[in-house]
Amino acid sequence: MATTKKTETLQEKLNYIQTNLNAPKNLYNSFGKYSYRNLEGILSGIKPLLKETGCTFTLSDNIVEVGGRVYVEAEATIHFGEDSLSVRGYAREEENKKGMDSSQLTGSTSSYARKYAANGLFAIDDTIDADGYNTHDKEVVKPSKETKTSHSTKATISDLSKVKEMLSKDREGTIKILNEKYELTQAQRKELGL
Repeated sequence: MATTKKTETLQEKLNYIQTNLNAPKNLYNSFGKYSYRNLEGILSGIKPLLKETGCTFTLSDNIVEVGGRVYVEAEATIHFGEDSLSVRGYAREEENKKGMDSSQLTGSTSSYARKYAANGLFAIDDTIDADGYNTHDKEVVKPSKETKTSHSTKATISDLSKVKEMLSKDREGTIKILNEKYELTQAQRKELGL
């Protein structure tokens, strides 16, 4: 374990935490075929470094309205003595989410916003692994520059049974992949409760 000096500034301590943090992508979304980390994994990696450096860390939420839409604004703050540094992350609640009551919806939105605030503060790169771009054996036609704005490059899904299974295991991660990579019909969205 490395030692830190009592005279170090908050920025130096944060740099130490950022460069020594181990928060691996230890969870796997088998539908999207990608590894990811959640907020709990990040916090687990941060706690020993906070103890070592004498820093504390807090997360808080606010509800804000932007352009007529409601967002959860999460703030991740690291403290050392009288000094603190904060980063904010935002997530928007869905208009309605079948299968979730309003408190569950707000809770999952809060977790998402908090994760991205922590990612920003601790310089965690949260890009999806290369396998996250797997099209699940669906052909994706890449348009030319001229047609890029008028045609979708998203794959389609014909069998929803695996999607339903993955939604039950990891709703947030599965929805993210669906929105980024797949073109769903209105009927498919309704059947999946999206």
